[in-house]
Amino acid sequence: MTAEEPESPKPASAPARTPLEVEILTLFPGMLEGPLAESIPGRVQARGLASVRVHDMRHWGLGRHKSVDDYTYGGGAGMVLRPEPVAAALEALRRPDSTVILPDPGGEVFTQARAHDLAGRTHLIILCPRYEGVDERIRSMVDLELSIGDYVLSGGEIPALVVVDAILRLLPGAIDSESTAEESFTGGLLEYPQYTRPPVFGETAVPDVLTSGHHEAVRKWRLKESLRRTARRRPELLADRQMSKEEARLLAELRDEASAEAQSDAPSPE
Repeated sequence: MTAEEPESPKPASAPARTPLEVEILTLFPGMLEGPLAESIPGRVQARGLASVRVHDMRHWGLGRHKSVDDYTYGGGAGMVLRPEPVAAALEALRRPDSTVILPDPGGEVFTQARAHDLAGRTHLIILCPRYEGVDERIRSMVDLELSIGDYVLSGGEIPALVVVDAILRLLPGAIDSESTAEESFTGGLLEYPQYTRPPVFGETAVPDVLTSGHHEAVRKWRLKESLRRTARRRPELLADRQMSKEEARLLAELRDEASAEAQSDAPSPE
């Protein structure tokens, strides 16, 4: 290029994604700090894809003893989280782009679809309840209540870890994108069976199709086995599913196989 020639413009690079920020409010920071520093959550933060900050809610507690809870009106066992410390914490942390989440047994069931939704946001605040729960007026301060299942835990820290782990692994660059594309629930089905070495363990061998090198045959086998596992373990996932022609055909094959197996197992007449 001569001195007179204009320099070619450099191609515009794609704008970097804003790292996800997560704030967790808890009375027991030690329950969260260790797990969040390990494995995928730790690597995601080390790579700058997200930041997770754990806050001791007693920082906003009341009085000399930093009280955050009190007895429930009307009597009954246990303590209830007061609204004032929560309001003060949210006033300090909340931003226009924040989504405030309350883990609660009565909340929306946490799903992979919701995890994808939250992974696309920029600032999450997770409030971990304790004891008998939260003062009802706190619910008006949150944007989303999430349940991880129909059981009761001692507090919101474990649900918070579940939610954060599910979200962080979906961030671009966190793990191999192919891994998240084929996981359970990503396509509305349970994941197909996985195998590794040795090729034979005990009396069970790896299915021949998986060592055949025939990629289309492997794809079809995996889809069929996903449908088989889903039909057996979580049939409700298939109830409202919009089936492709291939899925409908494979489900028909599975029904035929099940019928033939039932007939072969039936006792023969005397």
